[in-house]
Amino acid sequence: MPPTSSPEVIEKLKHAPDVAGAEDLILRRWSPRAYADKEVTAEELKRLFEAARWAASSSNEQPWRFLVGRRGDETYQKIFNALVEFNQTWAKSAPVLVLSVGKKTFTQKGTPNRYGLHDTGAAMANLALQATADGLHTHSMAGFDNEQMRASFGIPSDYELGAVTAIGYFGDPASLPEHLHKMEVSPRQRKPLEEFVFSAWEQPAQL
Repeated sequence: MPPTSSPEVIEKLKHAPDVAGAEDLILRRWSPRAYADKEVTAEELKRLFEAARWAASSSNEQPWRFLVGRRGDETYQKIFNALVEFNQTWAKSAPVLVLSVGKKTFTQKGTPNRYGLHDTGAAMANLALQATADGLHTHSMAGFDNEQMRASFGIPSDYELGAVTAIGYFGDPASLPEHLHKMEVSPRQRKPLEEFVFSAWEQPAQL
């Protein structure tokens, strides 16, 4: 493996460029596909979900639900089986797979909650940042069979499926197939602010 592809070098490569005022924790968060053969303990997982628990939500509904699979258990296998082949190729190395689900109605009022999945995403963002702080990594994915996943877990129609998130320690990029390895060792990119921060529609805000 070339020295430039070592896990230590790639870890630094994937960190976002320094941005004045942005927290280092945010800049260090990224989504690998190579995971080490190292267990994530129950205590570590509990910290991640505590971070998710304290996310903001509309009317404090806390609409998120999480199905947590640890490699070798039935929950993990059900989640893995529903992934598309592309994601199975790399996600098989992750020791933890989590399915996020958002409730579509407010529990007390029974009225539609248009923000349930938005708030579930906010909880997952908290979880991802806590993972980064703890030396872990996460990678969320949308590529899975929605109906198979719903049927496997008996998820009620009042809940909307969000994403599957792999959790673990960063592993060796060389363990990935060539096409995935290329993505793993490439610098991250983001759109400039003027492309999505507006003062009027498609008019960049003056920041």
